[in-house]
Amino acid sequence: MTTVVTVLRDTYLDSVVQLSGTRAMRAVEGVEWATAAMATEANLATLTENGFDPAGWDGAGAGDLVLAVRADDEQVAAAAEDAGRAAMFSARGDGPGTREESDPRTLAEALDRQPGSTVAVISVPGDYAPLETTKALAGGLHVLLFSDNVSVEDEVALKQRAVEQGLLVMGPGAGTAMLDRTCLGFANVVGDPATRTGSVAVVAAAGTGAQEAASLLDRAGVGVRHVIGLGGRDLTAAVGGPMGRLAVRSLAADPETDAILLVSKPPDPEVARGVLAEAGDTPLVAALIGLDGSDDDDPPTVTRSSTLEGGVLAMLRRMGHPAPNTTAGLRDQVTAAVRDLPEQRRLVRGLFSGGTLCYEALVLLERELGPVHSNTPLDERYGLPAPAGAHVCLDLGEEEFTKGRPHPMIDPEARIEHLRATGEDRDVGVVLLDVVLGHGSHPNPASELAPLCAEIIGRGGPRIVVYVLGTDQDPQGFERQRAAFAEAGCIVTWTAARAALAAAAIAVRDPKIVERPL
Repeated sequence: MTTVVTVLRDTYLDSVVQLSGTRAMRAVEGVEWATAAMATEANLATLTENGFDPAGWDGAGAGDLVLAVRADDEQVAAAAEDAGRAAMFSARGDGPGTREESDPRTLAEALDRQPGSTVAVISVPGDYAPLETTKALAGGLHVLLFSDNVSVEDEVALKQRAVEQGLLVMGPGAGTAMLDRTCLGFANVVGDPATRTGSVAVVAAAGTGAQEAASLLDRAGVGVRHVIGLGGRDLTAAVGGPMGRLAVRSLAADPETDAILLVSKPPDPEVARGVLAEAGDTPLVAALIGLDGSDDDDPPTVTRSSTLEGGVLAMLRRMGHPAPNTTAGLRDQVTAAVRDLPEQRRLVRGLFSGGTLCYEALVLLERELGPVHSNTPLDERYGLPAPAGAHVCLDLGEEEFTKGRPHPMIDPEARIEHLRATGEDRDVGVVLLDVVLGHGSHPNPASELAPLCAEIIGRGGPRIVVYVLGTDQDPQGFERQRAAFAEAGCIVTWTAARAALAAAAIAVRDPKIVERPL
């Protein structure tokens, strides 16, 4: 086995571009492990943990790009590095360590050359994110702050400044946004509101929750013009909801916004009240995952739901729009799936790429099955490691699974490893998968995952329930992805919530569960 490390000095690439290089290198036959990453202390520590010699990056700093490959031999390692470079630099039209004359090196230069800009997308290591965000705000720009590892104190300070200027700071850790149908980060392509009913804006402290809500609305024929990500902490007591309030207030004043859908994991109750109050006379549905019941202080224009599907259906009712049948044929599919399932196969394993979808599944599964263990548990008692015989849902997008490797939305390798191992477990009755389409995601996830699903099901392994999150306009092909999983023998559902209920129904052999009202 050969390990090779190459440092490309003074070469900064966005994290999404780095991930494309990592994926290209790992796709080369004979490569055991590879990564393309900026030479931050954390990333270099990951390389050391993976057996690379620190001498290979002596003197490298956060502005340098590191390519690291462990492969069968030097020839394979060289081929992997070539593949990584091609993936990362071909679209730029330049090479490492060089820049075209027209490529600005600072935010100020970029604004000089493109003075009409209104939004800055910031994706730098967390230590540098507050300074870059401050510069963007000083330039009068809204900010999509993709970076994570930003302290709560810095988040509060940045958002206070933004509110004073009437600007949005979407993040930190905001992976998705859509402003006037312009996609930023991981985002799904929605149809033109002019061809659909009404115009809804989604405000979300939950990345894949925002994508799920926007996609379901679009597939139901409702126009979605804006998706504003807040960052997962915005509605907590520590941050206080400044962006939530500003976003809802701004959208309520927008004559082109007919209604607002707010998506969040359970927020601080007082913070939520403050955000909901900003809607004024504009209809607002709050899909607060896992938070049951209404609040007596809610304005009459506000409707609450505890699931994403429930929130979307409530929005459709508010708009007088017909709702899709989200359970059509599902009960029969579950009945067929459990017919020959061995009695000992009773456990659920969720292998998620979307954190919000994992959290919603935990809420629904625990209502039907009792405790479900997770790396993002609902209750501190039900974390990991899980005891023998426990139901488990994993968010494979969390840091412990993505350290040194691409996010599972971009590269399904990590899920393939877990899926293969889970398929061998004789106590597992059903595997629950989400597949997220759209800009930034893997170009054809079914091509990687569906064959393994077919193999597992074909040899009498656990049943597999798949939810494909996307729209008809997404580049991967929504119906094509769904069809591939269906042909592999998977149960393919219309919403993430129904996928969780289908998994619960298989585990307890009660097909009626899939028709639970939400």
